[in-house]
Amino acid sequence: MRRRTFLRGAGVALGLPVFASAAPAPYRMLLIANNLGVLPKYFFPTGPGRDYALSPYLTELAAHRENFTVCSGLSHPGVTGGHSADSCLLTAARGAFKSGFRNSISVDQFAAEKLGPVTRFPSLNLGVNIDKGNRSLSWTRDGVLLPAEDSAPKLYERLFVQGDKESVARQLHRLESRGSILDTLLDETKRFAGELGSEDKARLDQYVTSVREVEERMHTAKAWETRPKPPAPQPEPADIQDKKQFFEKFELMLAMAQLALESDSTRIVTLMADAFFTPVFKLNAQETTTDSYHGLSHHGQGESKVRQLQEVDRQQMRLLNKTLTGLTERKMLDQTMVFYGSNMGDANIHDNTNLPILLAGGGFRHGQHLVFKRDNNTPLCNLFVSMMQRMGIETEAFASSSGRLTGLEMR
Repeated sequence: MRRRTFLRGAGVALGLPVFASAAPAPYRMLLIANNLGVLPKYFFPTGPGRDYALSPYLTELAAHRENFTVCSGLSHPGVTGGHSADSCLLTAARGAFKSGFRNSISVDQFAAEKLGPVTRFPSLNLGVNIDKGNRSLSWTRDGVLLPAEDSAPKLYERLFVQGDKESVARQLHRLESRGSILDTLLDETKRFAGELGSEDKARLDQYVTSVREVEERMHTAKAWETRPKPPAPQPEPADIQDKKQFFEKFELMLAMAQLALESDSTRIVTLMADAFFTPVFKLNAQETTTDSYHGLSHHGQGESKVRQLQEVDRQQMRLLNKTLTGLTERKMLDQTMVFYGSNMGDANIHDNTNLPILLAGGGFRHGQHLVFKRDNNTPLCNLFVSMMQRMGIETEAFASSSGRLTGLEMR
């Protein structure tokens, strides 16, 4: 099926799930990140509060001005390391990939744990041009990378294609077989745990924690395997494998994310656009970039590279605008928090402070520019706490947070 045909149908053929009259509609979150960020000069607006002047990039979102808040002066305290910090955007773990580094749980997984198995997929982790073995926005409580899905057809199959009785039985058998293997592994660890020193015991505890996390995921999967999936909204989309089609892939995965949320297959979606792993790519129908995305990001104020990056950033703002428009048309934006941000404040100099952060939807009082100190940033995790509380999660802290984000109020 042609991609454009699929995109026109995305968000149209599905209706929202039917909820009990007394039950409020659930809140959702879509967390989008580009690991090379944007040109800060053109992203951040001038002036604080509600009377701020739209920046060149934010003019692409002008139609939704009252539905988003842009923040300046946010970052993760102590999280440095340039590009290595991309896997810490949702974890705030310090010491990114230094010797002995172990990541911590990401906010999407933390929220999924708190919500419990209310949907078929507690969360979905998606990617565009992503280096699966090395990069992810999603990390388990034990700091293990969760690979991102970068194939729209595969995701479509997981969401909507119901297997026949035989295939369901085979899948249940595979899950049960894996369960027996995990039982054996845990029995083995108990057998020799008493012989280990304190350091090895700590490592074993981490291992056991990972096994238990897998067990919990398997139990949830088994429970959902026999339940019918929502009807397919339209035929399966065509895959896009060419990394040069960066924007086309980005647009398609955003459409898939909306379908996943709209069908209530999940309430938490992460999407990393791996700009660092993107080679020379199509800037538009007439032009191809002169360098890889990473090469462009180290522009050194070169006129040609800056011009190309401006167009790249604007196109991403247009895709974000299209997503917000789609959610608005489906009357989902008030219940869906859309986070857009990056681990890079300025990729040209590998700066991980003053991150470009925007939050739309979710029933907050938007239409403002929240300004925090540029030389002593407010923890980005304060925003994560506010978002989780909006989802009904009772938590006052996450990672490096110092509370909720000041100035961001619920309606």
